[in-house]
Amino acid sequence: MKKLSVKEIALIGVLGGLSAIIMLFDFPLPFAPGFLKFDVSDVPGLFAGFFLSPVCGCLVAGVKILLNLVLNGTTTAFVGEAANLAGSCCFILIASVIYHKNKTKKTALLGMLASAVATSFMFIFMNAYVTFPMYGKVYGMSMEVIIAAAAKVNPLVHDTVTMMLFSIFPFNLVKYFICSVVTAAVYKKCSTALKAIIR
Repeated sequence: MKKLSVKEIALIGVLGGLSAIIMLFDFPLPFAPGFLKFDVSDVPGLFAGFFLSPVCGCLVAGVKILLNLVLNGTTTAFVGEAANLAGSCCFILIASVIYHKNKTKKTALLGMLASAVATSFMFIFMNAYVTFPMYGKVYGMSMEVIIAAAAKVNPLVHDTVTMMLFSIFPFNLVKYFICSVVTAAVYKKCSTALKAIIR
């Protein structure tokens, strides 16, 4: 990665702050357990990944998490924050790396689609084998308790497999698809305006 200018560093900070503010406006989705919160806070990070570089997009995600910890602290012993950061970086990296190979609208859309699907699949395995077991150790909860919470809002959930397929996977797919749509809607106008300032 090339050395960042002062203006680029400032933009990363501003986008990270915006991302942290957006993260405050989260809410659950009706088919997923209440501890999963939907937001579009990855839009600024994806924007930075496209406009600056994939690494810069991940830096925005890092700033988002740090500021959120300052504003709200943690209620998950940092497990939720670590999972959020991992998901953000995965989503931003895949989409922006594909985009930077060939900077066209079609490539951007294909990159975001591929990234949304790949990150959603990643969360199946990460939640099943890392995040949820860590929650269990921290709070003394078994996987059965987590499955029961998901089953309360989604009748298709009966076990770990159905929870991942019908709750976790669609939750993340919706989240990253909406982030992609919002980014696609605002990127052209915002990037054009910023080019005159940053570059």
